[in-house]
Amino acid sequence: MSPLGKLLVIGFGPGDMEHITKRALDALAESEVIIGYNTYVDLIRPLLNGQEIVRTGMTEEVSRAQEAVRQAEMGKKVAVISSGDAGVYGMAGLVYEVLMQKGWRREDGVEVEVVPGISAIQSCASLLGAPVMHDACTISLSDHLTPWETIVKRVEAAASADFVIALYNPRSGRRTRQIVETQSILLRYRDPQTPVGLVKSAYRERQQVIVTTLEDMLNHDIGMLTTVIIGNSSTTVYDGLIVTPRGYQRKYTLDATEQALKPHQRLRTEAEPWSLGAQEDTLQAGAAPTTPAGPSASGAAVATQATTAVQTGAAPASLAAEALSRLAVGGKLPGEANARWSGQVPTAESTAGTLAVAGAGATAGMATGGFGKPALFEVGVSPGVGNKKFTARQMALLAEVAGDDGELEYTPDHQIVLRVPCADPEELVGRLRDERFIVMPIGDVFKVKACDFCNMEKDDAVPVAEHLQVVLGGLQAPKETSIALNGCGMACYGAVLEDIGIVYRKGGYDLFLGGKKFGRNAHAAQPVAEGIPGDQITDIVENVIAEYKEKGHPNERFHKFFKRVGVVAGFRHEDTPATVEVNAVCGD
Repeated sequence: MSPLGKLLVIGFGPGDMEHITKRALDALAESEVIIGYNTYVDLIRPLLNGQEIVRTGMTEEVSRAQEAVRQAEMGKKVAVISSGDAGVYGMAGLVYEVLMQKGWRREDGVEVEVVPGISAIQSCASLLGAPVMHDACTISLSDHLTPWETIVKRVEAAASADFVIALYNPRSGRRTRQIVETQSILLRYRDPQTPVGLVKSAYRERQQVIVTTLEDMLNHDIGMLTTVIIGNSSTTVYDGLIVTPRGYQRKYTLDATEQALKPHQRLRTEAEPWSLGAQEDTLQAGAAPTTPAGPSASGAAVATQATTAVQTGAAPASLAAEALSRLAVGGKLPGEANARWSGQVPTAESTAGTLAVAGAGATAGMATGGFGKPALFEVGVSPGVGNKKFTARQMALLAEVAGDDGELEYTPDHQIVLRVPCADPEELVGRLRDERFIVMPIGDVFKVKACDFCNMEKDDAVPVAEHLQVVLGGLQAPKETSIALNGCGMACYGAVLEDIGIVYRKGGYDLFLGGKKFGRNAHAAQPVAEGIPGDQITDIVENVIAEYKEKGHPNERFHKFFKRVGVVAGFRHEDTPATVEVNAVCGD
């Protein structure tokens, strides 16, 4: 062991004692310090024997990794624990990243051992049957650290490539729309009846296992402790279990004791006409291979037709799609596609018909996707920064746009969230703006809010609010951030409780930073400046925002950022906020 100590990054599996590996048990026993998330420490507490424990809450992963490295550098054996496998959305990567930032090297730095564990995709699959028997991937729907646009691309790619998909972190109290949009994407590529397994708290006391379908999955409870496993095009449900065939039926007769292909024949190229090697041989030879003896005459026929199709020059992806379609409809395909499979020369009539269908499908696919499900579009709309009154025309437009398939949700931010299946978001946004709506993205952006300026009777600060909306509203933020403005010293709108609060009083602006509206330790923002002139306040707020955007960590709320960096745009954080005395009368 290095004289500096040792880091043991341990995955302890789903959480019950029977599924922790022996090496994980030994690693915990030999550690002097245990560092982990509160819930994980509680799960393994029966295995501990007096070690020092460092436990923290959600979003404190970086501090846990830093503390682990610090203690290991002091010569201690330190265990950093993760549920599942430490290398699958666990702490292993973050520990290495912290070490890398310090210039760590394997030969002379702290020794690191990553102890593997059973990941959620494996433990949950075992409870569902055998859903992950073929190519599979894991995708985390948490956009706290990964841009949502990136996650969407990964879901699209996995869905189109027919992977079995395991969704981690599918939904939380604040992240409710990600799983909805993911389902919408998947329904463009997969049958609504595709089997789906929902497993909550696998192998723990409150374990829950549900077998459902892609179409019906959102009608069940899905949360942070749920893993969602979505089958591929061949996945089936049998006696309440989800099974994804591996492909043995292509070569074997599963109910026969004697197979047509002998062991020495089964790996030959001619026995696998769907393989890359067989396609290359066929192209080189310029002729269709001999149909192999096999357990299924129909399977052999499809295989032979596949190699014939390869000779026509069709792309492998289109051939694969046609193969699946052919099996689904009992062997018949229209027009040119059927001709390629049967080895016939397509007629002009059949080709024209196929092209017409394909053209219509392509047009519809752009708007609705393969299974008729358009993308879900989500946007916030309001009649103005300070204006809280909707016109009849505006309400009528929202009702028309939402229709039967969309929804309208009122929020405490004085805006309505519109969620609607939409093929042309730009056209929709244009219609909303034509009706004088402010249209805002939803998610980790800067939101500008204001009071109604006493029904617009005290409107001295309106130009500042509108300027901030134009310059900052909707900009991407490390975490959703509210910039709120009160139009008089009464501050009845509560701007001082927001991330950044501005109060117009006696001709100047008071600035408050770092409010926290929610949680048992909620607190008002700190007063950092008083009487800022109107021609300076917007520049000051923009400087605060620019520094937060540049230095804030992904998913770091503004009040935590302010406390971590200590000084923002020249304003110093105080551990104990000063008492705010307001002796103003509305109208000052």
